[in-house]
Amino acid sequence: MPAAPFTFVRLKYHSGDWDAVDERMPANLLHSLVQYTKVPVDPKEKVVALDSPELFNYPFCYLSGHRLVQFSGAEKQNFIQYVRNGGFVFVDDCNHDIDGLFARSFEEQMRQCFGANALKKIPKTHPIYSQFFTFKDGPPNTGFELNGWGDDLVHDYLKAVEIKGRIGVLYSNKDYGCEWDYDFRNKRFLAEDNTKFGVNILLYALT
Repeated sequence: MPAAPFTFVRLKYHSGDWDAVDERMPANLLHSLVQYTKVPVDPKEKVVALDSPELFNYPFCYLSGHRLVQFSGAEKQNFIQYVRNGGFVFVDDCNHDIDGLFARSFEEQMRQCFGANALKKIPKTHPIYSQFFTFKDGPPNTGFELNGWGDDLVHDYLKAVEIKGRIGVLYSNKDYGCEWDYDFRNKRFLAEDNTKFGVNILLYALT
């Protein structure tokens, strides 16, 4: 684990609505990281521009939105270099829709960055599902997948771009950002803490 405190980095990109979603989610996941692990954390989310060299100071970043994702030349170059150098990007489609604008445009960006077949479904046996907590059935479902908005499907898989056998881009159509977008103090009202898979994602990114 890193000696420096873990920083939750949200990526700012020129297209789309990167800042319109899940404002409380980072603090919620950071609270879970403190609750379940000994990883030191910076309690405040940090916004970093995708085309900034500052990106390379952090091992983990998060990208989300509802709308078009179309990287500029500098953004694309940074994204490729960051992932190929060992960085981890968690991407969450807030439309929870495999054919929505965010999904189609982001997947096209991945084809341009890493090749036509780089973004693939990962099996339920992937180590990310047992990194800390165990999810035998793969990615846990969210309450937003069957709410009548999006494609009205429960997605039983996540996709990823792997570099040298390790996930560099983890991609979700399940809308975890909104699922975890609540004040961490309300977690006590849940029968089961739904942020546990988020802990797995963060720890995978850090190991």
